[in-house]
This record gives sequence, C-alpha cells and structure tokens, in this order.
Amino acid sequence: MSADRPVVLAVIIGAHGIAGEVRLKLFGEGAASLKLYKSFEATGRTLTLKTVRDGPNGAVARFAEVTDRNTAEALRGTELTVARSALPPLAEGEYYHVDLIGLPCLSDAGAELGTLVAVENFGAGDIIEIEKPDGKRFMVPIHAAQIDAERAVIDAAFVE
Repeated sequence: MSADRPVVLAVIIGAHGIAGEVRLKLFGEGAASLKLYKSFEATGRTLTLKTVRDGPNGAVARFAEVTDRNTAEALRGTELTVARSALPPLAEGEYYHVDLIGLPCLSDAGAELGTLVAVENFGAGDIIEIEKPDGKRFMVPIHAAQIDAERAVIDAAFVE
C-alpha cells in the first residue's frame, strides 16, 4: 500500500448560498472527520478548509480559495483527497477500503480468483467486487472473506 496514494474523502456536489460555500457528499464518518485536515488536493489544486458543518445530504464547507457562488459551482464534481499517510492509524482488525483495492483474491480451496477492485455498501454491509483475469467481475459479502495485508481468501461457497 502506497502511503502517497490519494484517498477521496468527499466530493463537491454544488454551491451552497452566494458566499462560496460548497455542498459535499462524504465518504467518511461525517463532517467532523474532515476537520482533521487543513487542506485537500482537488484536481491539481489545493483547497484550504476554513469551516465545515453538517448539511443536507452530507456537509457544507467553506474553503479559503473559494469566495463566490460561481467559483463554488465550477468545482461541482471535484474530489477532495488526502494522502493515505495522512489518515488516522487503525486499530487491530480495522482497514480502510482503499487498502483493499488491488489485493489478489484466492478461494479457500487455493484457486486464484482475480483482484479486488471495489468495496461497495448498498445498506446491508460491505460487498467486495472481484475482477477475474478474463475481465468479468463478481461480488461477495465481505464477511465471506478472510482479509490480510497480502490477500483476500474467499469462502468457496460464494465463488461463481
């Protein structure tokens, strides 16, 4: 896992008001978690966080570099990232989804399945998506996998 790999914490989904605030879709544990970072990389530029608060469907933030609605609206779709090394340390048995992407996947019978390419959550728990060598993909619940830093071993009952 590269410590410099960018991790998306939020995406700007539009302007909020006329003074340059933006609405954010969050990919972490709420607006307060963004306060841990002074700045974010945003498509080749740095945005310095001034304030952030809970908002409709996510959060509302103000950045030092964004002072009007037009600038805020122009940032729609911009991902806010930090380096993986900037994230807080994890407890034993915890992981960040970004750390799982790219792991080789094997069945518990030893067959090579492919590579873990995504972690999704549709409301009932995490689902991992695995891409086979032929490019086809399949999904399994994360509880059907034993995951460590080197690989993911999938219960054969969940393998296509």
